[in-house]
Amino acid sequence: RCDFPPPGTPVTCAVSGGADSLALLVLAVEAGCSVTAVHVDHGLRPGSHREADVVAAAAHRFGASFRSLRVEVAPGPNLEARARVARFSVLPPDVCTGHTADDQAETVLLNLLRGAGVPGLAAMRRGPRHPILGLRRHETRALCAELGLEPIVDPMNEERAFARVRVRHELIPLMSDIAARDVVPLLARQSELAADVADLLDEIGRDVDPTDASAVASAPVAVARWVLREWIRATTGSAHPVDAASLQRA
Repeated sequence: RCDFPPPGTPVTCAVSGGADSLALLVLAVEAGCSVTAVHVDHGLRPGSHREADVVAAAAHRFGASFRSLRVEVAPGPNLEARARVARFSVLPPDVCTGHTADDQAETVLLNLLRGAGVPGLAAMRRGPRHPILGLRRHETRALCAELGLEPIVDPMNEERAFARVRVRHELIPLMSDIAARDVVPLLARQSELAADVADLLDEIGRDVDPTDASAVASAPVAVARWVLREWIRATTGSAHPVDAASLQRA
């Protein structure tokens, strides 16, 4: 159920020392990849630099290379988002992450709450960038326990000030209770369906010139919205999705 590249392929894995990322490291090695584990220390809590030792020990045990990096993230609002930006600024663009199906479900809901369209509901795509997206969080923990690995527990994962933590501990359990089923697989499946729609819009949109007002006006509204969104993002160079009001004005 993993999506690692062929054996022998060099891969860089972002490994924080938590259960998901340690499982990512182990499974990447098991898949026959040439693995480099990279730990990024944000310096957000006392002793955080020692967490690199846990990752280094795991990398050594399973035959992977290891690198440790440090970034500075000042306290303040949007801490989680700023830490993520800082982390990925020092990691290679093709880095593998240990996101699971549970992370995917959380991302879908967070994007929905932000008013995201089809791309946001598609969330993360399965593939070499997210090779264990088909696994559940309880499975990565079980794998670590089976191998005698002791994952680092990040106290920020229990801090209810962060929207993702509230979605994880409050919203998803509530939805599962209402639905009388585990909604994580359902949300993960919805993201795959949205990804299919996004790919179709991308393909159809190639035939529509976003600078041709007549072509945009005659296109189905979903296609027109799609090509304008991509055009605005490309011409402005913005890292943020285009807001609905801007699309409507266009």
